[in-house]
Amino acid sequence: MGSRGNMDTGNEKGGPRIIIPYERLSPEALNGLIEEFVTRPGSDTGFTKSILEQNVETVKRQLTRGDVVIVFDEVSQTANIVPKEMVKFHFQ
Repeated sequence: MGSRGNMDTGNEKGGPRIIIPYERLSPEALNGLIEEFVTRPGSDTGFTKSILEQNVETVKRQLTRGDVVIVFDEVSQTANIVPKEMVKFHFQ
């Protein structure tokens, strides 16, 4: 893997996507990304602090195990956390 992560040629809805190793993010940036992810509309989470903390820790464990990865879309300048299987499918 290069210094910027793995990159594909693009997708139907956006531009080139880069897999960002979670270790490259500062702890603050990683927590912010995960908190935004677990509190998105449609997520199955509550709004109490303890549930938020539990969900953040669950996603961190998934990142550590490699079950999910962080994908950055260069065109929309957005990041998402997706299952590793989805990345394999889209990057082939």
